[in-house]
Amino acid sequence: MTAIKHALQRDIFTPNDERLLSIVNVCKAGKKKKNCFLCATVTTERPVQVKVVKVKKSDKGDFYKRQMAWELRDLTEVDAKDANKENPEFDLHFEKVYRWLASSTAEKNSFISCIWKLNQRYLRKKVEFVNVSAQLLEELPKAEESVPSSESQSVAGGDEDALDDYQELNTREEQDIEGMMEVCEYAISNAEAFAEKLSKELQVLDGANIQSIMASEKQVSMLMDLLDEALREVDTIEGKLSSYEEMLQSVKEQMDQISQSNRLIQISNSNNGKLLDEIQFLVNHMDLSRGHIRALQEGDLSSPKGIEACINASEALLQCMNVALRPGHDKLAAVKQQQMLFSELRDNFARRLTNHLNNVFVHQFNHFSHFKMTIPQFYRSSCLSLPGHDQSSTLTQHTPDLALPKHSPLHRDLLRYAKLMEWLKNTQREKYDGLSRTYVDYMSRLYEREIKDFFEGAKIKMAGTTKEAKGKFATLPRKESALKQEVESVASLHGSSGKLTGSTSSLNKLAVQSSSSRRSQSSSLLDMGNMSASDLDVADRTKFDKIFEQVLSELEPLCLAEQDFIIKFFKLQQQVPLAQAEVDDTDGSASSRASANEHRHSISSERDMVRLMMNKIFQSIETELNSLIALGDKMDSFHSLYMLVKMSHHVWTAENVDPASYLSTTLGNVLVTVKRNFDKCIQLQIRQMEEVKISKKSKVGILPFVTGFEEFAELAETIFRNAERRGDLDKAYSKLIRAVFLNVEKVANESQKTPRDVVMMENFHHIFSTLSRLKISCLESERREAKHKYTEHLQSYVITSLGQPLEKLNHFFEGVEGRVAQGVREEEVSYQLAFSKQELRKVIKEYPGKEVKKGLDNLYKKVDKHLCEEESLLQVVWHSMQDEFIRQYKHFEGLIGRCYPGSGITMDFTIQDMLEYFSSIAQSH
Repeated sequence: MTAIKHALQRDIFTPNDERLLSIVNVCKAGKKKKNCFLCATVTTERPVQVKVVKVKKSDKGDFYKRQMAWELRDLTEVDAKDANKENPEFDLHFEKVYRWLASSTAEKNSFISCIWKLNQRYLRKKVEFVNVSAQLLEELPKAEESVPSSESQSVAGGDEDALDDYQELNTREEQDIEGMMEVCEYAISNAEAFAEKLSKELQVLDGANIQSIMASEKQVSMLMDLLDEALREVDTIEGKLSSYEEMLQSVKEQMDQISQSNRLIQISNSNNGKLLDEIQFLVNHMDLSRGHIRALQEGDLSSPKGIEACINASEALLQCMNVALRPGHDKLAAVKQQQMLFSELRDNFARRLTNHLNNVFVHQFNHFSHFKMTIPQFYRSSCLSLPGHDQSSTLTQHTPDLALPKHSPLHRDLLRYAKLMEWLKNTQREKYDGLSRTYVDYMSRLYEREIKDFFEGAKIKMAGTTKEAKGKFATLPRKESALKQEVESVASLHGSSGKLTGSTSSLNKLAVQSSSSRRSQSSSLLDMGNMSASDLDVADRTKFDKIFEQVLSELEPLCLAEQDFIIKFFKLQQQVPLAQAEVDDTDGSASSRASANEHRHSISSERDMVRLMMNKIFQSIETELNSLIALGDKMDSFHSLYMLVKMSHHVWTAENVDPASYLSTTLGNVLVTVKRNFDKCIQLQIRQMEEVKISKKSKVGILPFVTGFEEFAELAETIFRNAERRGDLDKAYSKLIRAVFLNVEKVANESQKTPRDVVMMENFHHIFSTLSRLKISCLESERREAKHKYTEHLQSYVITSLGQPLEKLNHFFEGVEGRVAQGVREEEVSYQLAFSKQELRKVIKEYPGKEVKKGLDNLYKKVDKHLCEEESLLQVVWHSMQDEFIRQYKHFEGLIGRCYPGSGITMDFTIQDMLEYFSSIAQSH
């Protein structure tokens, strides 16, 4: 390396007036090794410039060339990679980062030390040295100190020493030199004379200095004596210090022994404190008081105080059993014994609690069953105890109001055990599940009987809503045996298990017979058109609506109360708390997500459990509701409108309370059946429209299904006012009105007695009036269409009928218009033989005023025969005919004036005469 250093100095840096101070053999880190040298240099001229030069050996020969140079002032950071371990890698941060790998760690350290010294000496800027030991930055590089040759010394260090001796003049020295040069005016012009003068003065000063030194030789000897005496005193003090140190050494050994003893005492005290904490922890968390043990073993589960004591004891026991033991606690015999005691207390109390709650369930079930009188039993006791009594009055007067028994006392008594049920759920899941099954079993039987009795009462009330049904009861035989037989046929609706006997039950027969006695067939648009919606029908439907609403109103609080009780008593969660859901969403850790998923899964399973329990308890509700709906539909198909509105409202209410509740799900399923019945009702009306038959011997008039649609729409608008399912009615309207339009046209085309235009005009006028009065928004386009059809056929009928009174005159002027259309000029038509003035006068003479009036009178009678009285369109048609007749009269006069100018030909009657004809005919009829 020394030879290379001399060669680089000689060949590269000396010609450029530079001195090489340090060198390191490097290659680029991470790439294919191509060795080069990094050199730290300074210039020999002032001001000094410090550079880092990259030198590379030439590929063509054995000489070196300068490749790149960086100013040291551009260096911002030196990174040695590791200050504690030897690592040949280092980074230099100029305008970009250069990563180097040195051939040895010593060369790297020497180069970095040189860079640090040059920065401190010439630049003094804040270059950061990262991962460089402080010792390396303070000492001179060993590589430079070990250079033995004088040439190397002169290159590496001689000039640096010379630079160290050189100092710049300070301000005072500059002033003294300037003053001295002012005294010697020739100092600049004659430098040799000035230097000679200065030399002489320096010799004088040296002589004076030597003399002063010789004069002070005596003082120097005195100083040396004082120094000798001081040295002797120092030796004396050192001896004393040695003796003191020996004494302190013995004291130190004693203090070390005391310190060791204190440390052992502290360890012992610390261990004793930790042991006391462990014992205190076990005593505080695993000790159950005697009162709690007594409550668990002998506590009274029937009194409020006993229940409260058992709740407190069970919670304390659960805390003791769930305490988080520290490592090693489970191996202690006392802990194992205490855990066995807790397990025994838990099992015994769980067994005792389960037996008590089973007894409570049985007692409550028997209590409600004993004091409950079913509707068939009431019916039987009321009817059979009065021989010869009218059964109709029995049903209508003595049947109790529709109401389901309230179980709030049962719920209130059982809710006292809710916390104990929660404890049982957390400790003995099998016993908890067994209790839930027992409760469901007893309550399902109780509710099944109550619900069936309740629905039978509703059906009896529905069956007795008509006078005909009451009359049917009144005509029953009065003998006791026959009375018993009829009562048993109704009571057969309930067997020992309380199940329905099916579609052949006498109650369904009674309801259908009562409905059939009112109508010859199921209520339809055609039927309603024939019977014109009597007050009895309206009253019956209103009563049915009230009964159906009462049924739903009784079921809703019953189901909600039972579900709320099950949730509270069996401690079943129904939804995630809002705050918890927000935390789960914001917390992104894996453990929190896992716990959140587990929590959601637990909630989902408990929701399923609530739904399953409610389905088992109220398994008969959906069946009974469907049976009641079927009965109402048999009695009157229009009941489906009432049921759709009521059921939709209760489903909407239940979903607002709890969308996942049993009530919401069940009512939603039943709503599907009601909607299906509603659709069947609409299809029935459409089918009966298509099957309508019109008499060939009588005039048509307003078709029955047109009036039926009017009454249906009036009824539906009353029922569906502010209803949630308005969209279903709008769809039904669209289907019905299309069917009405099609079948009106069908009947009009098939009509033989009444002209087609009359059938279309009258029926579409009736439809237009109905839609205009009811203002049904979804049928606005159909209303406009009905008006258009009515107007169109009115004009067609008027034009067709008016052609008959002036038939010859009409034919004559049609021929005139035909000639004009063929190209004959209007004033030349009179020269046509068939349309001459004489021919015109002959035709006009055939229609004098009396004949015209007579023809109009016959026309009025014919129109009167065609039109029906219900729609009252005769005057409208007659007025339209008057306008059309006047229009034709004016048209004829215009043709006479244009085609027969100056002929003086006029009609035998005027417009005023026509108005009098029309008015007198209308008044006479």
